[in-house]
Amino acid sequence: MEKEFDIWNEAKKQINADDVRADVFYHTREVWWIALGTNIGFEQDGTGKGHQRPAIILKGFSKSVCLIIPLTTSKKRNKYYVSAGTIDGKEAAAIVSQVRLVDTRRLVNRIGLLDHDIFENIRKAVKDML
Repeated sequence: MEKEFDIWNEAKKQINADDVRADVFYHTREVWWIALGTNIGFEQDGTGKGHQRPAIILKGFSKSVCLIIPLTTSKKRNKYYVSAGTIDGKEAAAIVSQVRLVDTRRLVNRIGLLDHDIFENIRKAVKDML
């Protein structure tokens, strides 16, 4: 399948130009729709027109950047796919091998807050992976 890098590049330029991060307040354990874009090879992509994917806020570093873990509805279950429970009405898994730093301008809208025990299980899986 051919990836549409040019379309994402135009969207990325618009995201970069928007300086709305002052209005974005996020916290650890929250789940957000995030504009992840079109990426190389097996790096997790966003989907749809907005190139978005739900992700968990693993850690905030400032109002400008945070560490996230993308979510998937894929049924794969191994040490890199950890159950995140039901997110936006669908069973989801955190792809802990895809943890990444993102600019908060990529945060689109908040979905909800992850259960504390589920979050701790995912956080432990990340630590064990490292």
